[in-house]
Amino acid sequence: MKEMTNKVMQFCDERGWRQFHNEKDLALSISLEASELLENFQWRSSEDAVAESRQNIKEEMADVLIYLLQLANKMEVDLEEEVYKKIEKNGVKYPVIR
Repeated sequence: MKEMTNKVMQFCDERGWRQFHNEKDLALSISLEASELLENFQWRSSEDAVAESRQNIKEEMADVLIYLLQLANKMEVDLEEEVYKKIEKNGVKYPVIR
């Protein structure tokens, strides 16, 4: 994950964009990109959306992750660590019932 984050930050730095990326605007951008992802599914079944818009769906997923990595970097959050913590917390909250 660090390598991917470094690549994203290098891309932004080469273009001088980091100065515009504050926490609020990055969070807003995550939401906007997630909405663009959802547009692929509007008024269609999941199967039709994936069959017809698979490439665009993949690109919008990447956009969401790119902004999320930038926000995590800005806030000095280790996303990988936080994901593992959240999975553990959810495991307690939602135990396996057999």
